[in-house]
Amino acid sequence: MSISKDEAMLAPPPPFDPTKPSTPISFPIKTLQDLASRSYFDSFHFPFNRSSVSLPQNIGTLPDRSRLLVCHDMKGGYVDDKWVQGCGNNKGFAIWNWYLMDVFVYFAHSLVTLPPPCWTNTAHRHGVKVLGTFITEWEEGKATCKELLATKESAQMYAERLAELAAALGFDGWLINIENVIDQVQIPNLKTFVSHLTKAMHSSVPGSLVIWYDSVTVEGRLAWQDQLNEMNKPFFDICDGIFMNYTWKENYPKASAKIAGERKHDVYMGIDVFGRGTFGGGQWKANVALDLLKSSDVSAALFAPGWVYETDQPPDYHTAQNKWWSLVEKSWGIVQTYPQSLPFYSDFNQGLGSHVSLQGQKLSDAPWYNISCQSLQPLLEFNEGNKSEAMQVMVDGREASYNGGGNISFKGTLKRNAHYTTRLFKPNLKLSGSHISVSYSVKSDERSMLGILLRFSTPSQETKSLVMAPNEYMHRFGDMFLPCLRRTTSDWTVHETNLLMDGHTLTEISALCYGPDDLAEETNTKGYSALLGHISIKSQQKTKPFPPASAWVVEAHNIEIVPGDSGSRTLSCKLQWRLKHPEEDSVFTRYNVYAEKLNSSDYKSRKVMEEPRSEKVFLGTAHVDAYYISDMVVGPDVKKVKFVIQTCGEDGSWQELDASPNILVEAERLSSKLCCCGLI
Repeated sequence: MSISKDEAMLAPPPPFDPTKPSTPISFPIKTLQDLASRSYFDSFHFPFNRSSVSLPQNIGTLPDRSRLLVCHDMKGGYVDDKWVQGCGNNKGFAIWNWYLMDVFVYFAHSLVTLPPPCWTNTAHRHGVKVLGTFITEWEEGKATCKELLATKESAQMYAERLAELAAALGFDGWLINIENVIDQVQIPNLKTFVSHLTKAMHSSVPGSLVIWYDSVTVEGRLAWQDQLNEMNKPFFDICDGIFMNYTWKENYPKASAKIAGERKHDVYMGIDVFGRGTFGGGQWKANVALDLLKSSDVSAALFAPGWVYETDQPPDYHTAQNKWWSLVEKSWGIVQTYPQSLPFYSDFNQGLGSHVSLQGQKLSDAPWYNISCQSLQPLLEFNEGNKSEAMQVMVDGREASYNGGGNISFKGTLKRNAHYTTRLFKPNLKLSGSHISVSYSVKSDERSMLGILLRFSTPSQETKSLVMAPNEYMHRFGDMFLPCLRRTTSDWTVHETNLLMDGHTLTEISALCYGPDDLAEETNTKGYSALLGHISIKSQQKTKPFPPASAWVVEAHNIEIVPGDSGSRTLSCKLQWRLKHPEEDSVFTRYNVYAEKLNSSDYKSRKVMEEPRSEKVFLGTAHVDAYYISDMVVGPDVKKVKFVIQTCGEDGSWQELDASPNILVEAERLSSKLCCCGLI
């Protein structure tokens, strides 16, 4: 019996089968059976969900001070962030204030919540640890725990499964949240589960964390204590910290600190940003609780900062988000300093935007969202002054970009002979006896000048400042002036300089806005508009070139070609690549993927980016050594599709497309499990 096209469109989609090839997504594990069977590792999606960015080498155990943990909890989790290769909603939820936190927890209400790799990648890039969540709730949770804790051996086995997942996917531990009663006879096995998980995590992922949520007590009752006491301390004693429920009273933080003793900073007092029974009221008064916790010398756990996004706080998401996190900064201060090593590169990409550029040339004008693409974020100070008077400084994905989809926009007015400075980064970068190269890109009108101010701590602990600016402005800055070379690329001006600062420590990178010398005497102020495209600092020592195309093996798997209307087809396949002889210093965490549709079966060598080439397409960015092509429309005259994998470096460099690994995929075959393997 056949069905009509309309009936087919109304039919419910088939149930999700994680073993079948499809657009890669992140998803939780919902049953103990799936956890025990290790079926997740048989999923088609598993290789795509591995994070590729490691924590900086100097990030080990957490510092012995008050810390800030941020618990994600946004619309149930796995929204736009579930699309591992990104999606088209550039209005999706993101966080870019990583310099204010130590730990990030990805939270949802499924049994095993695995953090999407985009959060782990960008958090690690900023020095922040990432935890998944293991949660059981209510009656269903009670039944789950009965099975989980049936024996000491079962408790240990499930703990080992969780540790294995964290190590394989590259995140840093677990929040354990048992929100249901436990049979008291199983409490010893619950302790075994927590302690064994903590030991297994420490063994497999050095520096990892297991944090207990204040819910079920040592007596098996579901009774939130809101403070550290004899009812929850036995769990605290066998793991790395405790996340206190958020309905605590004013005297509870100091009381908890006293009981915790030397481990007082492992006590994370909860703050519900939605304000549900939380001290101080949360929302725009979350800083009230933060102030108290800081003065009590304990740690804080912000729950659901997505409140700003979910409740559409005015005037717009970006402004409201920056304003809310500015309250956190005033209370808690900056806890992450970066960069601390070379190379340093940022194009201020927030992981979402309205276009993608490369060296000032637009690759795509489609909206996009992919938090993995977020580069090191500037520490911009929030300014809520009069927009007609103050200089407005913000990351603006709507404006032009030099690389990626971000920039820093400076708009406002400047008084005659005045300048404006604002911090961009607070590094702790110790420099050696080698020369370093510093560059930045600017797009502005001819009367809006933008320089970079570098502040150093000298070996004698004095402060030294240098200004990068065009040579014609040397007289403005005197001994602070740092001469620059200039070149123009696609409406952007790139300024470059080299310097030797042996024994100095770079402590601040700021922007310096100023105007020309010839402003008329009678003109007191002028409009100012400039975009900062990127900043790069790297060693001048010769860097290793990208491996040539011949050094790679590229394969196309799971090829599916489906006939469409008017002779067209859709092509789906999994691209996979690897170095023939991998080396430790040839580890890449980012690749741009392109497609070129060829109208003739007789392929002739030509440059992929050669103009005019209307059929060249930027598809997206991969952060592992694989990319899934989903339902690419292929016209009736297209015989083959050439896929090109462009390797990108941590210093903002990229491989020329003509030298990049590539593969030709036949676009006419109707079925094949593996089309080809090799290089064209």
